[in-house]
Amino acid sequence: MSEKKHMGIKAKTRLSNTIIYIILTVMSIVWLFPFFCIVCESFRVESTHQVGYVIPKQWGLDNYINLFTKTDFPVWFKNTFLIALFVAVIQTVIVLCMSYTLSRLRFKSRKGLMNVMLILGMFPGFLSMIVLYKVLNGMGLTGPNSIPGLILVYVGSSGMGYYVSKGYFDTIPRSLDEAARVDGANRLQVLTKVMLPLCKPIVIYTILTAFMGPWGDFMFAKYIAHASSAGMTVAVGLQSMIGTPSALTANYTMFCAGGVVVAVPITILFMSLQKYYVEGVTGGAVKG
Repeated sequence: MSEKKHMGIKAKTRLSNTIIYIILTVMSIVWLFPFFCIVCESFRVESTHQVGYVIPKQWGLDNYINLFTKTDFPVWFKNTFLIALFVAVIQTVIVLCMSYTLSRLRFKSRKGLMNVMLILGMFPGFLSMIVLYKVLNGMGLTGPNSIPGLILVYVGSSGMGYYVSKGYFDTIPRSLDEAARVDGANRLQVLTKVMLPLCKPIVIYTILTAFMGPWGDFMFAKYIAHASSAGMTVAVGLQSMIGTPSALTANYTMFCAGGVVVAVPITILFMSLQKYYVEGVTGGAVKG
């Protein structure tokens, strides 16, 4: 009787797992289908406008060649990469220092500071877009000179993104800090030589999130860098290619090629570091 019951439980488990896998497979197909369509459109050369079929009748690399030779896409890509790189470095330093400070140090108004940053983080950033534009425009950091302005804006409130990193630091025993301090290490040495080697997942998680933010941003970049192609990011530049009905007809397949080129680097980066990304999220969620 127990053996039959055991076999019944195994059969139910196998059936439930099969149903779950089927559901996940269907969801993956639905989720990936638009990306599949964009990739196919980027290789279509028989027409440049939107059509009613997915698989191209004639395949080729014309759209990619035209994207790099007939548009300012290389300039847009370089601008976006520089912005994302500087933001990733500066924001990671700020976030890790803020997280370590709030996790390890006890000082007056510490909780009040955390509460203020929590409240400020509830307000969407676009509420300050007009003021920021006025300030940046007055400093000459809009239009063709928008790259430094966008970097300043993206890193301006980096310290408020300390939540996950602080939670990860909280999981590390304080005895390690105390041992290092007894050996004569200062706070900076404790952070760089003791904490960070133990926090590789959260460091990579912070770098990834900091890099992906500017890479995919459109709203604020469009607001700051709309006037000149020399200061545009890829999101703004690609949108300008299809901004009118005639432009959409002439550049649709080239626009799809641009979307594929933009997605490839960040996809490779994310997939290669996915393990650390997941460990950083789950580790930082244990304690807050």
